[in-house]
Amino acid sequence: MQFFHPRKGRISLEQMISEIYAYIEEDRSAVYKMVIGTDSQTSHRGTLFVTAIIIHRVGKGALFYYSKKKSRPLLDLRYRIYKETEYSLSCMEKLKEKDFLSASWDLPVEIHLDVGRKGETRKLIQEVVGWVTAVGYTAKIKPDAYAASAVADRFTK
Repeated sequence: MQFFHPRKGRISLEQMISEIYAYIEEDRSAVYKMVIGTDSQTSHRGTLFVTAIIIHRVGKGALFYYSKKKSRPLLDLRYRIYKETEYSLSCMEKLKEKDFLSASWDLPVEIHLDVGRKGETRKLIQEVVGWVTAVGYTAKIKPDAYAASAVADRFTK
């Protein structure tokens, strides 16, 4: 999995983790949370998935990265939303494999889902929220799912 920083460009998973640790160390008294969300955009050429990884220093800004993945065009909305959820959870698993959450601070994790109470995705809320909470994370939906609906969305264009 390849990651990008908006100003620095391509970085490795290890570099990203190191930068996140340094960011947290800058202000140990602040409250932090980790937010991951994926959005997708489909065209006739294919579907682009973008996963945003955000370390939110609550009330004091944030640090973020993103990852991109391309596939054949996926026109089925349910399947695409499931893939978005899968990519967000997979990203968190990659971080856990590197013992990311074993650090000495308590870092709550939110998975932001690109579903909301308006539109076609409302039928999928219970399914994907249930999936995310079943594996132990807090799930957020629109309008509170800014990692998916704002940050990741920005890089799918």
